[in-house]
Amino acid sequence: MISLYFDPGTGALIVQFLAAAVAGFVLFYKTAIAKIKSVFGIKNKNEEDYLDDIDTKDSDDK
Repeated sequence: MISLYFDPGTGALIVQFLAAAVAGFVLFYKTAIAKIKSVFGIKNKNEEDYLDDIDTKDSDDK
């Protein structure tokens, strides 16, 4: 049986690599899907446009 030895530094490096790979894939996927949706003009229904909530006129002006 071949046993491999990983010291704590190597183990931490492997865990960090796996975490970075997963995070990179998720961010790439979300960005790619957003760009594809923007090409076709698809907007999520649960997205809120916060600029619509801003009142630009004073309540005294009528």
